[in-house]
Formats: sequence, structure tokens, C-alpha cells
Amino acid sequence: MKIEFSPDVAEARKSGQAIVALESTIISHGFPHPENLAVAAEMEETVRQQGAVPATIALIDGNIKCGLTESEVHRLATDAGVRKCSVRDMAVIMAEQAIGSTTVAATAFIAAKAGIKVFATGGIGGVHRREEGADGYDISSDLLELSRTNIIVVSAGAKSLLDLPATLEVLETYSVAVVGYETNEFPAFHTRSSGLKLPHRADSLDQLTAIGRSHFELDGEAGMLVCNPVPEEAAMKVDEIESLITQARAEAISEGIKGAAVTPYILAALNRLSDGRTSEVNKALALNNADLAARLAVRLA
Repeated sequence: MKIEFSPDVAEARKSGQAIVALESTIISHGFPHPENLAVAAEMEETVRQQGAVPATIALIDGNIKCGLTESEVHRLATDAGVRKCSVRDMAVIMAEQAIGSTTVAATAFIAAKAGIKVFATGGIGGVHRREEGADGYDISSDLLELSRTNIIVVSAGAKSLLDLPATLEVLETYSVAVVGYETNEFPAFHTRSSGLKLPHRADSLDQLTAIGRSHFELDGEAGMLVCNPVPEEAAMKVDEIESLITQARAEAISEGIKGAAVTPYILAALNRLSDGRTSEVNKALALNNADLAARLAVRLA
């Protein structure tokens, strides 16, 4: 698989410097313009401040890019034709020489092929709540990819709009190691708690690094999910976000939104219904994850 590396990512790979993979769907579908440009820049700068090199991943004109130029980020942030790209979509987008922003699944897949060990995102996809599926459950391919891609993903748990108990159960079934960073509970993206107990916990960066090293020494197929709760000062209350999600889901159902379109639709609806509050939380947790991922990557390198 041919991957085009930016000069700084290529140099980091050569020298053994820590690299942190970053997804690009957060740019194209996670925030409104121009906030998405600011978030993309801040994510990369947060990684650099901790001594690691950011590698934002996307498909640009059919080419797999690991590390983007400023103009490429701008295209992802402003081009209405950007396609949300999971692993299953990559061959088509490459053949059509189109532009695609990578989901958690596609970013993890490409990053692992590039030899990158740590990936920071906002929240992973998972099992959607029952009524959002057409004739059954809608399950994100993020979960399957985590079961077969040996990479550490740092996230604020799974997105609040999902069926979190079912998501955690699928991760367990797929043998994905799930570790809470300074928490015993599965974070729920906008909130710090879901009421769901995690199987493992790391109380310090030293402990998390030791777990990460042991994980890679096992040389298994599955990845590891590090659950890093949204900072307390930015977190929303459970009943507050649930009320908004109920409204947003009702809108999605009435509009007939299904499949991969559900998550970006609901996130946009939540931002509108909350007067931008949910986007502020999303930004805070994304930067918090980038910071932890970079510190972990530096230790592992």
C-alpha cells in the first residue's frame, strides 16, 4: 500500500521520533466552518507541544496522505464534496481520485500500516441505538477495525448518542483491551461518566506506558482503547446531553437519516440545539486526547 508522507512525518519515521495519528473526519464532518480549521490546527499544535509529530490522515485526489499540508486541510474543511471514508470505501475513492476524510477505522488502518502506534480522536463509533437502524442494529466499523488493527486509540469513550452498554460489550467480544485513564467508568464523550464500569484502569502516565509496552510486546492483532474523560470543567451533565440527543434523534428519524450519515447529522443537530455548547465540549475533549496521546507516544518511542 502506497502512503505519501509529509516531510516532517517522513523524517520522524526515519529518526524514530514519536508520531501521533489524527483523523480527518473531525475536520470535514465534526465542526462547522471555520471552527474546523481552528480545531485542526490546535490538534496538531497540541501534539507538537508534547514533543511528538502530528500525522493527520486523509485521501487527497485518491492518494493516501499521512501528514497534510495547510492547503489540503483547507480543502477538507471547505469542500462540500469531501466523502466520509471508512476502510471499505478506500478502494473506490482511490480509483476515482476523489477526496475522502478518514474515520476512526480508516485512520487506524492507515496509521498501523505506516508503523504509527498511537492515534488520538474525539470519540469512537459504536452500536447505534435501536431505532436508528433500518432493519437491525447499525454497528460502526470502528469496532471491527479495532479488533484487527494493533494500535492504541486515545478517545473520550464512545459518542454519547450511541448504545454505550452494547458498544462496550462488542469491544469485549472483539478482544479489544479497554483501559480507563484515571477513571473506572466508560466515558460518554460529552460527559465523564456513563455508569458503565471499565475492566482496567491506569492512574498515571507511567502505568499507562507500561500497559502500552506490554500490549505491543504481545504482538496481537487487536488494538487498545484508552478512555480519557472530557476535562471536568468542560463536561456536560448527563440529563442535559440526553435531552438534546432525544431531540436530535427525533429529527434524524423524521428526516430518514440512516447508516453512516447518522452520526454527523446528530452532531450537527446537537451543536445547533445547544447553541454551540456541544462543539465546545467536543473541542475540549479532542485537544485533551491529543495531549495524552502525544505524551504516551513520546514515552513509547
